[in-house]
Amino acid sequence: MKEILPGIHHWTTFHEGIASRVHSYYVEPAAALIDPMVPEEGLEAFAGMVEPRQALMTNRHHFRHSDRFREAFGCVVRASEPGMGDLEGRDVEPFRFGDEVAPGITAIEIGVLCPDETALHIAGGGGAVAFADGLVRTGSALGFVPDPLLGDDPPAIKRGLKEAFRGLLPLEFDALLFAHGDPQASGGRAALRAFAGEPAQ
Repeated sequence: MKEILPGIHHWTTFHEGIASRVHSYYVEPAAALIDPMVPEEGLEAFAGMVEPRQALMTNRHHFRHSDRFREAFGCVVRASEPGMGDLEGRDVEPFRFGDEVAPGITAIEIGVLCPDETALHIAGGGGAVAFADGLVRTGSALGFVPDPLLGDDPPAIKRGLKEAFRGLLPLEFDALLFAHGDPQASGGRAALRAFAGEPAQ
């Protein structure tokens, strides 16, 4: 686990279900985990920190190890309202787009890829945006998941996602946090603007 920005911690864990490493975050000032898996060093990694109080999912597929954090810390697990139908039988509470889901963290609708696709805007410092599956990072490049994962009309999905990303640009942020790909701790606004196709102001 590494503190990549003041109060924002990042780590990766191997996800057996998809046979690859995935990325998780802890926003300590908000006591909020994002798409959490247990770090390889175990829950002891959180010793000396503010205890997590919530586990936030950027889409319904990112439940991951949320139940382990609930058992260990009493975390409330939350997902966006449109994805709740696929989470029946799990102890998950809904949030709505536009809600401040934790102190300084607001849920923003992305949709397009799936109705519950969510970005989380993290205020404070230079600001950050956490993404689900609609935007990934390979090396230093922003991109999309492979076309077979984008549904029946990948070009239309890509256009719709870029439009949604342009809607994020008025927010204050400089970092991008990915569920799939290393975070970009600075220069994120410019990178997202270039990727989404909006010219610099």
